[in-house]
Amino acid sequence: MSQFSDQLLAWYDANKRNLPWRKTKDPYAIWISEIMLQQTRVETVIPYYERFLRRLPTIESLADVEENELLKLWEGLGYYTRALNLQKAAIKIKNDFHGVFPIQLEAIQSLPGIGPYTACAIASIAFDQRVIAIDGNVIRVFSRYFALPLDPTKNPTKKVVETKTDSLIPSKRNGDFTQSLMELGATICLPNGKPKCESCPLAHSCQAYLTNTIELYPLKGKNSIRKVEKWTVILLVNEQGQVWIRKRPNHGLLKGLWEFMMIEGHLNDKEIQLYLTQNNIPFTTIQSLSTAKHIFSHIEWDMKGFLINIQNDPIPLGGQFVDTTQLFDHYAIATALQAFKQFIKPNRL
Repeated sequence: MSQFSDQLLAWYDANKRNLPWRKTKDPYAIWISEIMLQQTRVETVIPYYERFLRRLPTIESLADVEENELLKLWEGLGYYTRALNLQKAAIKIKNDFHGVFPIQLEAIQSLPGIGPYTACAIASIAFDQRVIAIDGNVIRVFSRYFALPLDPTKNPTKKVVETKTDSLIPSKRNGDFTQSLMELGATICLPNGKPKCESCPLAHSCQAYLTNTIELYPLKGKNSIRKVEKWTVILLVNEQGQVWIRKRPNHGLLKGLWEFMMIEGHLNDKEIQLYLTQNNIPFTTIQSLSTAKHIFSHIEWDMKGFLINIQNDPIPLGGQFVDTTQLFDHYAIATALQAFKQFIKPNRL
């Protein structure tokens, strides 16, 4: 092994966090953790990961689970396409690979929802293959270590990192090496010019540290302007205390999830009354709720809410009324709308 990998692995052995997915070589469990960890904090993922594997411990159980239950297990993690792609991939493994998680890197990457980084992470951690999983953390580590002006948002960056690091990958413990790089980027070589260089096992040979130019690496990409959409969210409650919800289309943003009534724009009290009247919704009271925001990768929802009590006439808007206990236990409400669930109390015996 190179001096680089020796020092990094020794540091990892002494300092690694005790994370549940590091206690297994099962490619299924490692795959689930890698997908959950995409754009989600480790502390958030742990209870979801443990609950998910208790309920769906095998590829076959994931392939066969009903979609609404799958989304309910995922509720609160966001980016729900990840969960839907997990099931698509499980079905592909069941049908095309006889239910056995594939070993070859190309086969792993053929699965829905698995890109080059995730495929390399699984191949390395589960099967100890000599590949390196390159994400933003790893790019940051090597950009600083070699003092390379790399832009993580540019396609050629990955190839540059692969070329520079090929000789550093050890012949053994490839999975631990991959995780040691992830750990270093997540806990020591931090972004935004705030790394903990005094605790870094590579500081003595890090070119950015030695030249006092840490803040120059990696290059900062241009931030795109996020579109802001305004919505009015309505909690429609009938005389039995049931709440009206509807399922979003099976395409586009938040596909397949359940939502409360949503109207584009910010409506005031008079506009709400007009909307209800025009749609033949017999309301009795209208209560203003707090506002909420939710940021997606490309847009931001700016929401204001109302709780509206109605009479029990039919509501011809393509949704359904559900008991609040069912709502909490069986229906996956979009994460963006979770702030409004606090105004609904489950009717538990």
